[in-house]
Amino acid sequence: MRRWGEIKDPVHGYISVSEAERSVLDTPQMQRLRRIRQLSAAYQAYPGAEHTRFHHSLGVMHVAGGIAARLGDLGLLEEAEAEKLRLAALLHDIGHGPFSHSFEEVLERRQLTHEDIGARIVRETEVADVLNGHGFDPEEMSRLAVGILDEGKQFMNQVIAGQFSADVMDYLVRDSYFTGVEYGRIDIDRLVQSMDILDGGLAMSDTALYVLEAFVIARYEMFKAVYFHRTVRAGEVMLVRAMMLADEKLGFTSFKTPEEYHRLDDAYVLAQLASLKGSRDRASRTAYDLGRRFVDRRLIKCAYERLMHSKDRLSIMTPGVRESLEEEIAAETGVDKEYIFIDVSSASSVPYYSRQNKPQDIPLFHRNPDGSKSPRSLSELSPLGGALIGYLDIMRVYARQTDLEAIMKASEGKFGKETASTKVSY
Repeated sequence: MRRWGEIKDPVHGYISVSEAERSVLDTPQMQRLRRIRQLSAAYQAYPGAEHTRFHHSLGVMHVAGGIAARLGDLGLLEEAEAEKLRLAALLHDIGHGPFSHSFEEVLERRQLTHEDIGARIVRETEVADVLNGHGFDPEEMSRLAVGILDEGKQFMNQVIAGQFSADVMDYLVRDSYFTGVEYGRIDIDRLVQSMDILDGGLAMSDTALYVLEAFVIARYEMFKAVYFHRTVRAGEVMLVRAMMLADEKLGFTSFKTPEEYHRLDDAYVLAQLASLKGSRDRASRTAYDLGRRFVDRRLIKCAYERLMHSKDRLSIMTPGVRESLEEEIAAETGVDKEYIFIDVSSASSVPYYSRQNKPQDIPLFHRNPDGSKSPRSLSELSPLGGALIGYLDIMRVYARQTDLEAIMKASEGKFGKETASTKVSY
């Protein structure tokens, strides 16, 4: 790998960059990620959370490089494969839309994900020309970048999109750094140096059990303290509702090519919502109002919340069910249904690696005296880790300040009284 130079990163220090990586970084498609905040609306609660998908992409490339070096030392990865892995990590988020995962909820209407779009960007834009120019196959890289490369060494996919992937490791420490929340400060080096291959997949040595426990707990706590923070989610659900209401008029999801998608970033969405000022149709007026409230930080408030930690997703996760409940609460209270928001945030407490998106136990191994590896699992060796395997579900009902009391009473009638054991925030 021909080295070009290095970039100073506040989280990892100096990040080495090759000529090929620099060429990819310089494409308009990668530079667009500078205009997309990593944590969507989190800066409304944590003022330091202004970091971008561009920052994160550099960090993931760096961590993937460390994993590749570890696997190379074990004789499991060739230098050319390590180069592919670093580039794939750099490209893994190139398809993210404005306000990151918030736009994902809008894309669901078209049955698309940012991975679908990212794969097209890698194959069909200037990125493909750059990759070809440096001897890489854009088709192959488009699949490895989203962790679905079917041929070759399957554990390479897991470095990009696995249970202890470079992606998860970087976002925990990076988001912790920029928000000022301490929970995500994990020992990345120890985790990386404890990796090996077991039955064709990535696994962690049981000698690093305490570090792995800290990693799982860090992710769990970061979801509660940052990603699902009630104020963070208030901003995000406002943005999602505004984009959905304005989509028909403003065409946020009407793009047909990666070039048309390129215009979509945080500033573009807020400017487009602002352009709806004076609109006569109800949807546009509401979208404008929500966008204006977001910019001025006049956020909706949480009227009701419950924390549930279960093995299965809630039935209320279905958008149609949530919309019906919102309509019922609106009819009961007389509040405009567009200003009633039932938010059900769900993620696996333990990161998963599954095409079915189901939580899976984390594989570990014990190295025997003869050098062989015996399979173990996190839940087998750690009661704490086993308890966290499953989904962390938080249900909240939001409303405007003026409607809080009415919405709270209606929500308690439908979902039960709030108690100390059901609350997430205090």
